[in-house]
Amino acid sequence: MKVFLVDDSPEIRERLSGMLYGLKGVEIVGQADRAATAISSIRAIKPDVVLLDIQLIGHETGIDVLEQIEREKPAPKVIMLTNYPYPQYRKRCLEAGADFFFDKSIEFDDLVPVIQKLAMTNESSNGRPSGRIDDTGEPTNAMVYTTMVYRSRDS
Repeated sequence: MKVFLVDDSPEIRERLSGMLYGLKGVEIVGQADRAATAISSIRAIKPDVVLLDIQLIGHETGIDVLEQIEREKPAPKVIMLTNYPYPQYRKRCLEAGADFFFDKSIEFDDLVPVIQKLAMTNESSNGRPSGRIDDTGEPTNAMVYTTMVYRSRDS
């Protein structure tokens, strides 16, 4: 499963790389710190999963990136990461098509099990990972979701 990292912090990108390195079926295929670079790279590389921060370098945000890449067919799974876990951001990200929303300050380590599940479903389905939350707020398959995602759908 191809993973692309988008975060304005080199330290966070390095930490994410370290967390994902060696996970079975996971390959980090690129990184970006600003929206324009992220969008063009994601369109060219076509990763299966994008780990996307809300705050980026420059005037555009991760939400801007999300809105652009969700137009791609097939769109990658998008995991939003932020130090700004405000309800309005959660709601906007999920409405724009994010599959997951994590608060970096308390849920950073919860990423690994989610990435592992996505890699397993990607491997077993021979294609894009599955597991988006449907309009009812319920998982569309048996994946494990964090409580943050469930709470954010109710906001």
